Amino acid sequence: MNTIRIRNARVYNSYTQSFEEKSVLIRGEQFVQLQETEEEMRQKVDQEIDAQGRWMLPGLIDIHMHVESSMTIPTEFSRQALSFGVTTVVADPHEIANVFGLKGIEAFMDSEPVMDIFYGIPSSVPSTNPDCETTGGVIGLEEVEKLLDHPQIRCLGEVMNFKELVSEDETLIKQIIALCRKKRPLLPLEGHCPKISGADLAKFIASGVNADHTQQTPESIVEKITNGMFLEMQGKSINPDTIRTLVDHQFYEYFSLVTDDVMPDHFLHGHLNQVLLSAVKCGLPMEKAIYCSTFTSARRMHLDDRGVIAPGKLADFVLLDSLEDWQVHQVYKNGVLVSEPKTGFAATEKPVSFPQEFYHSLQHRPLTAEDFVIRVASETQSVLVHGIEINPQATFTRLIRTQLPVKNGVVQWQDSGLALIACIERYGKGGHIALAFTQGGIHKQGAVASSWAHDHHNLMVMGSNVQDMVCAANHLLAIQGGYCVCVNEKIQACASLNVGGIVSDQPLAQLASQVEAVRTAMEEQLGYVHHNAVMSFATLSLPVSPEIKLTDKGLLIGKTLEFIPLIIEEQA
Repeated sequence: MNTIRIRNARVYNSYTQSFEEKSVLIRGEQFVQLQETEEEMRQKVDQEIDAQGRWMLPGLIDIHMHVESSMTIPTEFSRQALSFGVTTVVADPHEIANVFGLKGIEAFMDSEPVMDIFYGIPSSVPSTNPDCETTGGVIGLEEVEKLLDHPQIRCLGEVMNFKELVSEDETLIKQIIALCRKKRPLLPLEGHCPKISGADLAKFIASGVNADHTQQTPESIVEKITNGMFLEMQGKSINPDTIRTLVDHQFYEYFSLVTDDVMPDHFLHGHLNQVLLSAVKCGLPMEKAIYCSTFTSARRMHLDDRGVIAPGKLADFVLLDSLEDWQVHQVYKNGVLVSEPKTGFAATEKPVSFPQEFYHSLQHRPLTAEDFVIRVASETQSVLVHGIEINPQATFTRLIRTQLPVKNGVVQWQDSGLALIACIERYGKGGHIALAFTQGGIHKQGAVASSWAHDHHNLMVMGSNVQDMVCAANHLLAIQGGYCVCVNEKIQACASLNVGGIVSDQPLAQLASQVEAVRTAMEEQLGYVHHNAVMSFATLSLPVSPEIKLTDKGLLIGKTLEFIPLIIEEQA
């Protein structure tokens, strides 16, 4: 069994949350000793590495994320994440499950990445219920029971459907939780509870779901943690006020840092390490940031064999040239060098193949201009309509009302400052199309379309004119999925997502370049204002995110799951 000694390293001790100058002995896949004396240092080893004073940390552990958010496949994700020192993730595969059900999850789990990718059981596929949105797959009790037997499963993925979770009825999500408790009593139950507090929060936690990764405020942090909830702080929750709250209350045992969603063009530049550095910049001590990106994460998911450099633990670690700006020198997984960013990758990911049906998943006839016409009674002069106001700073939306003129029985919206948005059923289950209006997204002529639409991933298109909407939607149908921008009936930028319409099997750098081009086109050519335009558009169809969203079934209020009509009133 191969033995390695790392000499002259500044080793992070998770138990004291501090750095110590020591040597570390590794045998096979495990740390076996932290060495201090000259006698210990004389032990014979197969390889001795002089760390030259570099920082030695446990590999980072991200316990709430989605591989599909990076729009790439598990092996390509692994290669990139390892280069930043991320050695373990717990992925919730509910995006691929919404498209292909259990078969999609199994396809991901069958891949063999170098890093450890554990999985959560998607608890909400669909995110609400089949009456509110159409999905390609459904995860029910039969699928959950099968997944509970799989060794890669570490948690129940984020429970999103608040209404059914706290219902008096024996809903599906309550049955899923009961099954998890019966078969795996210690399985963590992950939650999704934005803007839920007071009695509603108490009901949420009492159900057994006791973690949340959504956007936090200082007030929500205190309320949730003091009521027994573990928090997973993603980038959009990191600011000086939230970090000050965590530090002032010494909440270090009750939260971890996570990524949730990282777009492919952003993924080229960092992953969990970027969230860690952002937290440090906002006032979280570096030693605490490391602790909450490794040790608390491991404990939450009962990954008791990692997250710390200590005897008997997995030898997953990263050597840094610089701690302050996270300059990675080398990354080791199970005691083996797997990534050396300055000289190239030391490990090769195995190629992955998917069933042919994964490459032919968009099933809808070509769209025509008639599909986007809103007709009312011929004598109508104007209509009062509901609309979606897009928040330029967040994925939350607001319900608005607007008066629009009518001509010859057709609603005239093109000169109103609004955009038209359509959500198109793409799974061959009816092919219906839901329409709505948006305010605050597109400000110029053109359209954007995507088959990556949270979480159901139906085909979505939004535009300021019908011709560009038709062009954009039909382009994605032709290439079997992706993201594109169309202006003057010409495709200006396109990212191909050929696997299920949500991920790509092309190299990450190539995909990232395409997504960056789409982002730029959305911002510059369509005038889309948002700090993450790609994600903003994708979440306009997510019904569990406040307040109002559009699914293929219509306009839906997230908290109550009530549909509201597009047209409120017709006036003669």
